[in-house]
Amino acid sequence: MYFSAPKNKLLSVEYFISRRILKSEVQGKKVSKPIVRISIISIALAVVVNLITIAVVTGFQREVREKVSGFGSHILIQSSGENSIYESEPILKNQAFFPEMGEEPGIKNIQYVAYKPVLFQSDKIERSYKLKNGKDTSYLQQEIKGAILKGVDETYDLSFFKENLIEGRLPKFEKNTVSEEIILSKQIANDLGLKLNDEVRSFFVKSKPIKRIFKLVGIYQTGLEELDQKIAIGDIQIVQEMNDWGIKAMIEVADTMTNGQLIIKGNVTGGNGNFRYDWGKGYENYSGFTLCPDKDTIIRLIASDYWTNISGNNETTSIPDTAYLKIHIKGTGYSACDFKKDNEGNLIRTFLNEDGTKFSLKAGQKEIVFETIIGKGSSHNYVGGFEVNVDQWEELPEIALKLKKRFDLIPTENNESLAVKSIVENESDIFVWLGFLDINVFIILTLMILIGIINMGSALLVLILVRTNFIGMMKAMGANNWMIRKVFLIQAGFLILRGMVIGNIIGLALCGIQYFFGIFTLNPEVYYLSKVPVELNLLSWLALNLATLVICVSALIIPSIVITRIRPIKAIRFN
Repeated sequence: MYFSAPKNKLLSVEYFISRRILKSEVQGKKVSKPIVRISIISIALAVVVNLITIAVVTGFQREVREKVSGFGSHILIQSSGENSIYESEPILKNQAFFPEMGEEPGIKNIQYVAYKPVLFQSDKIERSYKLKNGKDTSYLQQEIKGAILKGVDETYDLSFFKENLIEGRLPKFEKNTVSEEIILSKQIANDLGLKLNDEVRSFFVKSKPIKRIFKLVGIYQTGLEELDQKIAIGDIQIVQEMNDWGIKAMIEVADTMTNGQLIIKGNVTGGNGNFRYDWGKGYENYSGFTLCPDKDTIIRLIASDYWTNISGNNETTSIPDTAYLKIHIKGTGYSACDFKKDNEGNLIRTFLNEDGTKFSLKAGQKEIVFETIIGKGSSHNYVGGFEVNVDQWEELPEIALKLKKRFDLIPTENNESLAVKSIVENESDIFVWLGFLDINVFIILTLMILIGIINMGSALLVLILVRTNFIGMMKAMGANNWMIRKVFLIQAGFLILRGMVIGNIIGLALCGIQYFFGIFTLNPEVYYLSKVPVELNLLSWLALNLATLVICVSALIIPSIVITRIRPIKAIRFN
């Protein structure tokens, strides 16, 4: 027996012989040399395709995932009613879990938001088009664009929109001060013909359209066109007011009179429409009373809405609001509420300010000044929902399930029913599409590795055949079948490694070019992105290369069985 186990396992006999064969002149035979080259090219091509496939799909999933969650969040806590994310029922901002939930393990932050559909109206924009005779003509057109105003405040993390700003700046929000600043996407701004610092006419649908004027301070573009065309960012206080959340109270002096007395009545908006009025004696159901003022006084109204429970008791559903009416009497003499009226019997008011909340009435020699102090409203106490962001995407299913068990179908301390939805549920169409990409990756990887195995198997058989004499000599000298098979498997491994090195160089170069220069673009309406994204982490790269090497070498064990069929005497005589 001429062959035995080597003392130096790092440099085994099989390895030494494989290296010598690769450098021998036999390698240059006309038959084996092209086959070997083809096998190396096939391995390199498989690595290039697999590398690019993983990089592109991973990049797609990350980019789309980050942009979709950037517009919203990973998890949304909102009212359990059947409503969309953009038209949710209000819930109280003051919750036991806010803001403490942001400090729990795995949770990055928690922040409140509110949404309201809005119509943006442009100035008249000059459009041009070509007539059939080739001449240009133009016309004026006023554009109307529907969108969703996402209301946030100074505590909200707007880093996603900051990263995607292409012009201007983020809006400035301050507590207790309503900001008229707004940011729009490039698509919306272009459709409306708007530039930075332009006024943006907006209309909100309530009982009647309400007009608001915003100032455009920033323009963003994420490349996720479906959401770019939909989302605008503004002050949450405006959204709360436009949604008629909570209630708002004021005291009015009616134009009509009864029995020579003024009618003082409460005007309450918002809520569910069932109101109770506290004029200083506790809640009652009457909305007003008559008064003939004879001295300075202040009238206070606390208003709330209610619903009747199964036991027949009334329960308040909204936070109450307080309004005041100040009455100041000038002059002397008895008037008997002899207020001056016009020909139609309406009180003649002399307004003392622009908004009409301060006015005076003449009554004989007296002048009575009324000043209405409108309630601040309770809308600021309500939000559309709470956005929860997690530290790691991989932790999202676990954290979402944990929050579902905590909130779903369990009333809060405010007797509110909340629902928890992850971004995968809210944007199910997008994430189902992303899931199909994983299937495509598996199919492509499998096919390319199979192609590499088939080509390497063919090359291995050729290498074995052209060295039949060598195999016979090895067997005659005492080498067993497994030892000889290892020689050729190691040789095939060298060829696979060579192909992998070439494939990695080409694949990484192509990924780098796309990453830095974005040569390959996409239709955002179809693919949600404007260019092909690439991302390849070290772990994925190592796993791909290791799997390719192990699978290919392992698969070549089968064709190497042909070595066991070779007889020493016939092999030595083989030509």
